[in-house]
Amino acid sequence: MEITDIKIFPVGEDRLKAYVSVVLENAFVLRELKVILGNNGLFVAMPSKKGRDGTFKDICHPLNQETRDYFEQSIIRAYREKVGLPGEDSAPIAPPVVAETVEE
Repeated sequence: MEITDIKIFPVGEDRLKAYVSVVLENAFVLRELKVILGNNGLFVAMPSKKGRDGTFKDICHPLNQETRDYFEQSIIRAYREKVGLPGEDSAPIAPPVVAETVEE
């Protein structure tokens, strides 16, 4: 699964730095991801919904750390480029390799 487009929408809040839309394989869009400034730097928060009990649950999210890292690195790099922050180099980030299941 490859990220084929990232749209960054910067906001002027203290911790919330941007909203993000991501296109996968030119076929599927994810909206309302957020770039957040946490205690240890920037991170990406997945879209979430507030439950009846007041807690937030992710609507969609990566199922493994490799995919989470790919999303976060790609999005944070795009955010830095959009707002002109120094940081990561511009080398492409390889999408994670997904093992295909084969039915016998």
